[in-house]
Amino acid sequence: MSILQIQEVSKFYANHTALDKVSFDVPKGKIFGLLGPNGAGKTSLIRIINQITGPDKGQIMFNGELLNKEHIKSIGYLPEERGLYKKMNVYDQLIYFAKLRGMSASDAKITINSWLEKFEATSWKKKKIEELSKGMQQKIQFIVTVMHNPKFIILDEPFTGFDPKNTQLIKDEIVRLKNDGASIMLSTHRMESVEAICEEVVLINEAKLVIQGSVSSVRNSLKDNTYELKFAGLLDTNNLANINIKQQEEIDGINRLVFSYNDDKHSIQIFNNQPIEIKEYREIIPSMQDVFLTLTASNYE
Repeated sequence: MSILQIQEVSKFYANHTALDKVSFDVPKGKIFGLLGPNGAGKTSLIRIINQITGPDKGQIMFNGELLNKEHIKSIGYLPEERGLYKKMNVYDQLIYFAKLRGMSASDAKITINSWLEKFEATSWKKKKIEELSKGMQQKIQFIVTVMHNPKFIILDEPFTGFDPKNTQLIKDEIVRLKNDGASIMLSTHRMESVEAICEEVVLINEAKLVIQGSVSSVRNSLKDNTYELKFAGLLDTNNLANINIKQQEEIDGINRLVFSYNDDKHSIQIFNNQPIEIKEYREIIPSMQDVFLTLTASNYE
């Protein structure tokens, strides 16, 4: 079941193609990663979903219906370029945005106070936005995005400006919102965050969709029969047939060998007759950082 269906969407600006027949589904109740380098087309797609612009070709379905203005109230959007009024104080600003989202004054006060307590920010109520640190401002922007309990939440670089403690706080809230039934699209360049909380991803590069699937399937799609062996003892690498040694080192008395071997089912058996004590043996699966860099390599050449 999908909350969003992107169907052959294209977007053109003068002589530039921002999106070229991009199609994918965003599943309901999941944290979904929208990945790609700068200029790949992510922002153009997010702007179309939020109906800031429209597609030149293709269409988007929201919860089984053709995307329309009525769906805006069901979407929460945290833009990369923040949109708070710097001269307005925190509390008045939150009340203002809550009313824009159709919340009653009583519901808005209860919800706002709850979020401010959760973020240990009740003392900020009368402070102007410009008086807050970047991280504090980011917390207020996050509250603006989610306080009306949207079905679908788009978070564009939500961890900007946060130290590790507050990054974890926001991650925990994203997971909680998902567990409470929200569908979340996360656009970020922090691949460690993608691995930590995303369940499925798509990667767009140069206006085209490059890969999609679960985080594990995407990572596994780029594995290349590379293994890591940690052991104690002496290993005669001259008698190891059909392996390609990529790295060999010793750390605190433990030897580490990184190698590739085509027969992944039986690679460990080649060490059975060696006078070594195996401490750890594993296949090396590319990280999402590796996946990102490999599939967008043309951008950095």
